[in-house]
Amino acid sequence: MKLILKQDVDNLGESGEIVDVKDGYGRNYLIPKGFAIHATESTIRAVQEEKRQQSRKIEAKRENADKLAQQLAEVSVTISVKAGEDGKIFGTVTSQQLTDALNEKGFDLDRRKVTIDGDVKSLGEYTATVDLHAEVKAQVKFWVVKAD
Repeated sequence: MKLILKQDVDNLGESGEIVDVKDGYGRNYLIPKGFAIHATESTIRAVQEEKRQQSRKIEAKRENADKLAQQLAEVSVTISVKAGEDGKIFGTVTSQQLTDALNEKGFDLDRRKVTIDGDVKSLGEYTATVDLHAEVKAQVKFWVVKAD
């Protein structure tokens, strides 16, 4: 019996794959549980079209992430903090502060996607990594300056 898997099945295959299984396994387990459907010409064409559309969506998201990464590389961010006479700041600069500063510049980012490289405990220039996509990461430079 030829079936198209609707979702990943251990030891059998991945979603969208056409598999050949014994009649009883397909009829009594895979189809009733919603793991698979019969592989007819029309269902095969429908699954192939769905895969094409998904790949287009993924590629569009990746292109948007690339554009955003280029924009982030060109932006400069300054974060003002209270600091002592020797340049040490009170506390640390967090990813939330950096995300807020980037959001003020017009970028809509989630703080959980921003990782500051190293601890920010004194005034100076630092970098942060922003996860935009599974394959795209952007580097953002930011300056920590003493508040007046």
